[in-house]
Amino acid sequence: MDTRLQIIGVIGSGEKTYLELSSPIGKWIAENGYHLVNGAGAGVMTAVAKAFIEVPNRKGKTLGIIPSNDFYDTPEKRRNYSNPQNYPNLYIEIPINTHLPLSGNKGQETGSRNHIVVLTANLVLALPGSAGTESEIQLCLDYKKPLIILDPIGCWAKFRTSTAIIVKSVEEAINELKKN
Repeated sequence: MDTRLQIIGVIGSGEKTYLELSSPIGKWIAENGYHLVNGAGAGVMTAVAKAFIEVPNRKGKTLGIIPSNDFYDTPEKRRNYSNPQNYPNLYIEIPINTHLPLSGNKGQETGSRNHIVVLTANLVLALPGSAGTESEIQLCLDYKKPLIILDPIGCWAKFRTSTAIIVKSVEEAINELKKN
C-alpha cells in the first residue's frame, strides 16, 4: 500500500494573489493531508503557500520548483548558478532548484520548469493568471494530468471544451478536489 501523501499543484498569477481564492484553497489542501507544489514565485504561488503553512499540525509540505536565471549550459556558467530574485518565496519548505529559465509565453518549451510543476502533481488546480498559467494548463492537458480550473472571472473560457473540470467558486473547486 502506498502511504505517500498525494501532491496537489496550484498554478496561477505570478503577480496577483487572488487571496479570496488562493487562501481558502491553500488552507484546505493542508488541512486534508496533501503536499502542495507550485512554481515558488510571487502572486498566487506565495498566497497559496502562505495559507498552507499557516495550518497547524499539517502533514504535508510546500514544494517549490524554482527557475534559473539563465541556461547553465557550460561549466563556467554553472559555477555562477543563481535563481531569479525573490525565488523561492518565503513559504516554500522544500525548494527544488532547476536549470530551466523559461516561463511566461515560453512555458511549454522544454526549457521551462512548468513541466516539472505539472508532472510532480497528482492533480492540478488552476486559478486566474496569464501566459505562464496558460502554458501550465496546456501542459496538464498534454500530459493528461487531472485538472480543475477555478475561473470566477472567465479568463480561461478557451478551455471550456477541454477535458478540464471548470468551476466558478472555491466551494465548487473543493467539492471537485474531494472527489479525487
